[in-house]
Amino acid sequence: MKMNGIGHPQIIGHPHGHGLGKIIDYNENPYIVIWEVTRACQLKCVHCRADAQTEADPRELSTKEGLNLIDQIYEMNNPMLVFTGGDCMMREDLFELADYAVKKGMRVSMTPSATANVTKEKMARAKEVGLSRWGFSLDGPTPEIHDHFRGTPGSFDLTLEKIKYLNELNMPLQINTVISRYNYDHLEEMAKLVGEMKAVMWYIFLLVPTGRGQLEACITPAEHEKVFRWLYELSKTAPYDIKTTAAQHYRRVVLQQKMRENKIDKSDIKYEDTMTMDQSKMIDGLKRAPKGVNDGNGFAFVSHIGDVFPSGLLPLTGGNIRETPLAEIYRESKVFKDLRQPDNYKGKCGVCEYRTICGGSRSRTYAVTGDYMESEPFCVYIPLAMRSKDTTATV
Repeated sequence: MKMNGIGHPQIIGHPHGHGLGKIIDYNENPYIVIWEVTRACQLKCVHCRADAQTEADPRELSTKEGLNLIDQIYEMNNPMLVFTGGDCMMREDLFELADYAVKKGMRVSMTPSATANVTKEKMARAKEVGLSRWGFSLDGPTPEIHDHFRGTPGSFDLTLEKIKYLNELNMPLQINTVISRYNYDHLEEMAKLVGEMKAVMWYIFLLVPTGRGQLEACITPAEHEKVFRWLYELSKTAPYDIKTTAAQHYRRVVLQQKMRENKIDKSDIKYEDTMTMDQSKMIDGLKRAPKGVNDGNGFAFVSHIGDVFPSGLLPLTGGNIRETPLAEIYRESKVFKDLRQPDNYKGKCGVCEYRTICGGSRSRTYAVTGDYMESEPFCVYIPLAMRSKDTTATV
């Protein structure tokens, strides 16, 4: 069983591309770019980042602007590209855009919603274009939990129907789950269901209180830690891969558990300064995803109207592609440059020995504190530099 690191939900994935295995300087280019192609969506998810609407915004980037954006993204060392929404399936030129990107040699993914818009024909079209993985959101093991979370009666049954179509097309399945107060007590059931659905990956998202996602729906810091340790143990036996997002401190937990199990030599980890990305590569279980990716650091989000954010969950724009090239925004805007300086994080995150491979969720930090450079508010770990001041630290 291999364990992935942290990233953004990648639903339909093109496995080939020029970017695989290359070294990326995150000060210059991102590892992944998310493009919110539309905010139109038929669902009413209680956690929706985009506060999606039923109709498309007339200010959406046009097809021509979209193709130009794809060119700009490609020129930034060909990072991964994800089409998201809203529901990206509600954009009429979606497959034209995807086909254009795939033919350039880009690794392309999508995040469609499980609605009537997702037909078997569209799934087949996606496979023809060259997108080889499709995933659906499933946020509870029962219709009562999932449908409440998605704000749409019948969504659970519809999702299972779409999964059946997917299996008939022999396309790998990825299931995405937002962990929150609504389903925290049902994770064991969810893990079993993910296996029964023959998923190749379970993508776990830890709720960030932004958009429609509210703070009271988030699990506690201690519960985050419990979930991370549970996921680590699950990864040893689960028939699918596990990947997380908005949970950068899960990386720390994996490294700590590996050290407890003597699967790495503690002497190889130089704590007196900070654990480096090269050192983290020694640890089995964190090899697939790059170790420093965080909001604005190897990551960029382009909105439906061209605004560029460090993340779809961190609503501070660095500029708009209709006015400024994407590369200039990513490389030169203040918010992006700030986020690429983990040594300047405040509080315990700024002195934590894991700061260059974790750094905490900058989106959650901003949502809770109003300052994207503050400490991750849902992390219980006390760094070694502060340990003498607090003998009750989590280690």
